[in-house]
Amino acid sequence: MKFANIKLGTDVEIETSSTVNNVQIGDNVKIAKRCSIFGSPERPLEIGANSYIGMNCTMNGYLEKVIIGRNVSVAQNVHIMSDSGPNASLLLQKIYPIIVGPVFIGDHCWLGANVIIMPNVSLGDYCVVAANSFVNRSFSSYSVIGGNPAKLIKVFSNEEINKMKGL
Repeated sequence: MKFANIKLGTDVEIETSSTVNNVQIGDNVKIAKRCSIFGSPERPLEIGANSYIGMNCTMNGYLEKVIIGRNVSVAQNVHIMSDSGPNASLLLQKIYPIIVGPVFIGDHCWLGANVIIMPNVSLGDYCVVAANSFVNRSFSSYSVIGGNPAKLIKVFSNEEINKMKGL
């Protein structure tokens, strides 16, 4: 693998079994074992400060922009992709074209274990995604979502929002 276009903030920890390429990583980010995180030279994948990426995660921002906000908690085996489809079969692509689109994960989000985030998904700030969820559409801030496909479970109450914000 060619390592290029890597911008690291201060106190970034990346386990040696993980690979990163074409990324911009903020301060105090931790990336656990066996992760593959990459953008492209034209569109570096971004991870905001104070975020944690768990073991065995894949973040593919090669064909379109992927931005992970600040203070985001990503559990193990999470897969975020800006493109999806049968890329090895031009014949299957005639029926199932490759889907390409940006992915945005807002600040203070929590993605549970085994979550899949598809292209063209935007999650607002303070979203919680339940383990084993398949997210193929966007959700607004303060949403708790889960399922296959993911559906809105609840929206945080004003009391909960004020508690998170220390009000």
